[in-house]
This record gives sequence, C-alpha cells and structure tokens, in this order.
Amino acid sequence: MKSAKKFNILTRWQKHVKFSARMTDIVFGPFSLDPAATRLLRDGREVKLRPQALAALRVLLRHSGDTVRYEQMIAEAWAGTVVSRHTVDVTISEVRKSLGEFGAWIVNKPKLGYHIEVPRSDELVRRGWHFWNRRTREGFDRAIECFEHAVIETPSDCRSFVGLSESYLALATFGMRPPRDMHTHFLEACARAVELGGLTPELRCDRAHVLHMFERRVADAESEFLKALEEDAAILAAYIRLARLYAASRRGDEALDALRRCEAVDPLLPMLPTTETLVRLWLRDYAGAIEAGARGVELHPYLQVLRANYAQALEFSGRLDEALTQYRAAIAMSPDLTWMRAHEGTCLAKLGRRGEALAVLDAIEHIRRSEYVDAYYMAVLRDALGQRDAAFDELARTYDENSVWLFSIDVDPKMDPLKGDPRFERLHAGLYKPAAVRSS
Repeated sequence: MKSAKKFNILTRWQKHVKFSARMTDIVFGPFSLDPAATRLLRDGREVKLRPQALAALRVLLRHSGDTVRYEQMIAEAWAGTVVSRHTVDVTISEVRKSLGEFGAWIVNKPKLGYHIEVPRSDELVRRGWHFWNRRTREGFDRAIECFEHAVIETPSDCRSFVGLSESYLALATFGMRPPRDMHTHFLEACARAVELGGLTPELRCDRAHVLHMFERRVADAESEFLKALEEDAAILAAYIRLARLYAASRRGDEALDALRRCEAVDPLLPMLPTTETLVRLWLRDYAGAIEAGARGVELHPYLQVLRANYAQALEFSGRLDEALTQYRAAIAMSPDLTWMRAHEGTCLAKLGRRGEALAVLDAIEHIRRSEYVDAYYMAVLRDALGQRDAAFDELARTYDENSVWLFSIDVDPKMDPLKGDPRFERLHAGLYKPAAVRSS
C-alpha cells in the first residue's frame, strides 16, 4: 500500500517535481526538501525556516499544481489543530519569503487557498546545469541549448537567463569561444536575468568578473566583488575572483588573504589550490606555487586547470620534464582546451624538442581554421620557437580579440621574454582605453 502511494505521488509530480536517485528528497528548482520536512536546502545550502512553515511547504509540494484549500492545509500541515486562515496566510508568506525570487511560484487563490506552480522550464534548467558542469565546450553548448529552450517554455523564468549568462562567461573564460562575442552575449543575458529576478549577489559577482577580465575596470570590479560578499559572505567565486584581481594588480598579500578567507568557508573547494598556484606563480614564488599545486592535485586529481597551473610552476622552476607530464595529463582530461596544447608546445620547445613543438603548432593551426584559438598562448609558443615577429602578430591579435587573459599580462611570467621588446609597450599602451570605449 505504501509503495502504491509513492508511485501515485511520483506520477502526479512527473512533469514538475522530482525525487532524487534514492527516492528521498523532494527537488523543485534549486531547492530540495527532505520527506520529513525538517530541512530545506537551496543549492546545497540550508534555508532557515521554522518547522511549521516547512510542513506547509511539504503540503504544497505534495499537491503540486493543485489548489490546497485552507481546510486541507490546516488538516495536513497542522495535523488537525484548529488555526485561523490568517495563521495560514502568515505561514505561507514566510515560506514565500524564504524561497526568494522563487516565492512567486506560490500563488494565492483568494478565499480558497494556495498552490505551487513550478514552471515548465524547470526540467530544462536543471538539465542545462547538468551539461554545464561537464565544463567542456560540448557541455557548455548543450547547456545553452537547454537554457534557450527553457526561455521559450517560460520567458519569465530568470534562471534560464542566469544559465545563459554563466555559459557564455565560461566559454570565454576557458578560451573556447571568441571572448568579444561571449562578452556581448553575457551582458544581454545577465541584464535580462537582473530584470526578471533582481541583482542577486551571484549575478553581481559575475558582473564584477566581467568588469575585471573583459573591461579591465579594476576599481569598479573590486567594489562589486566586495558588495557581493557583503550581501552573502559564502559566495566562494567572489573570493577566488577577487584574489585574481588583487594578484594581477600586484597586491599579493591581499590576494592571499582573500584565499584564506575562502578557505575558512570551504577548505576543500577545488578552485582554491588552483587559484593559489596561479597567484604564487604571478608573485614569482615558484616554490610556493609548486607546493600549492602538488597539494591541490592530490586532493583534486581530475581538475585539468589545476594541473595546467601546477605544470607552469614546474616549468618556471626548470623542472621541464615534470611540467610536460602534467600538461599532457591535463590535455588528456580536456582535449578541447586548445590553449593547453600551446602550453605543451612551449614546454617541448624549452626542452629542445623543436620538431615536436612545431608539430603541436601545426596541429593547433589546423584547429584554428574552424575553431577559436586564444592568441595569448600562441604568442608564448611562437616566441619559445624563436619566431619573435610571429609572436607579436599573435599578441596584436590577442588585443584585437580582447583575450580573457589580458587582465594578467603585467604579472604573468610567460610574458617576460616579450616585455623587453619595444613593440610590447606600443601594444600595451592601448590596452585600457579601448576597453573603456567598448564599455561605454
């Protein structure tokens, strides 16, 4: 009898509300509620709500899509204890407030009761984040397809536009798509998300990231990161991105302090050792970078960007064979990250294996015929091969394409060999002004 009841409930919810794989938690949107209605989570973080409000929410979810009349709510959520309709209204108002921008999913039927309507886009949004979390070019592209379909299904669901903005930002940040195009698409999607759901701390953090990495408005970006952390001190991405901003601005102590603050919130965050390795590399603390990288790889062996940063620390410490091993391991994990192949070629050139380095260069140029390749890393590779003029052609292309890594060009040791050439200063002198013009 109990199994039949579970089956009927699942059938009723199949379009909008899902059970997890173990048939335990009730999942709706970014939330999950345990069957006993004792704990509500949003994206894995607990939402504070008193037990009676949790019980009322469970009743609404149990009858998802149907109106729960006052009498029925009192009978199920209050177990028959006599309370007034006003008490029910106050409790549901508390639930709506706890759901934040998703509180609008709970609709009041005057003089009748309430019902919860999870939009038709919900399944598409969750599927989109599933693909996004693969962190591959194909994964991001499929995520965009899901989010675009979600927009068609429910144009008023801000989560679809948040997903789109995050996907465009990731494609640019990972060097998978032309950054100038992705920057434009991000701004459009983010603006729509803010219009529909308000400027959340997470969206503020993303906008600050774009201000820094694509528009190089350092002071504005720092201000926005700090505001995001004031609003929600648990936004881990804000600490990570703020650390990169400080390090790129030669404020090393502040960068490391931001990472320590992040560690206090989540000491096992994968991006923590990834970023510390990069920050110490920029500070020319190669021994510290190697230590952070080795520690990170032990904890997160399948994080390709971490291995790439660790490999750079090994490379600049003269441990080229070890660096090459790490680069190749990272490439095996994410063969669609072409800039990692450029790292491999540079390392091979430094090892004196010129023929192999040229073969890597030819392979990347072949890929370039049909896909975007970040010229920043190509400049480094060509210079390692002794092609200084071609390296500056690549560097000029880097500025023209607004490469995501231009924000770090002043502190990146990979650029040191090029900085002694007068052409570097001529190119670099125009870095900030065009960005400001584009932003306006």
